[in-house]
Amino acid sequence: MTTVTPSIAIQATLNGNWEQAIELNTQILDENPADLDSLNRLAFAYTVLGKIKEARETYEKVLEIDKTNPIAMKNIKRLGDVNRRNNVTPFSMQHDTFLEEVGKTKMVTLLNPAPANVLRTLQVGQSVELVIKRSKIFAITDGDQYVGMLPDDISRRLTKFIDGGNMYVAHMRSVEEKAPCIFIRETKRAGRFKNQPSFIDVEKPLPFTIHKARLVEDEEVKEEE
Repeated sequence: MTTVTPSIAIQATLNGNWEQAIELNTQILDENPADLDSLNRLAFAYTVLGKIKEARETYEKVLEIDKTNPIAMKNIKRLGDVNRRNNVTPFSMQHDTFLEEVGKTKMVTLLNPAPANVLRTLQVGQSVELVIKRSKIFAITDGDQYVGMLPDDISRRLTKFIDGGNMYVAHMRSVEEKAPCIFIRETKRAGRFKNQPSFIDVEKPLPFTIHKARLVEDEEVKEEE
């Protein structure tokens, strides 16, 4: 049997393959029942699929091993509120959450990230809100916890679009302590911006630049002849 690595299990989560994520993390736990990261990933997958009982039991296993585990503590509390909210699943993700679309999506590394103890409470796939303050855009959890801020150039561009009627959603793409990333998706484009993409790939060379370079090469070849 092929050994399942954490990276494969994480990729299943990023792809929104929740049934597969459950299967892969379960296989990891068969080898190491005390793997806290795999337990938290498993509980998260259960939660997204609306399997609240299984999710709660899995987070409880985490707390049996680590009584102060921030991810399990936070989500146990969140799951405790489910019954009071008519069993609404506290997380909602689609299979195409991280599907890239030219001009409509972008992965952004956050600046001035929150302290490590805060980032450790977050999970890949968790939604965050984009909040404009003082001409900057901050990523905030649904519990009003600061996560980080967008680079100034992206903040300025998105502020213009948001003020003009565009709408966006964002999810945690990476929760690395020094470089957390979010994945932003445009969900609505205002009529006034119908021909303006939310994001531009500035690293991609413009067509005329390539054409100009080819002309120079052609001239050099002619001179050598």
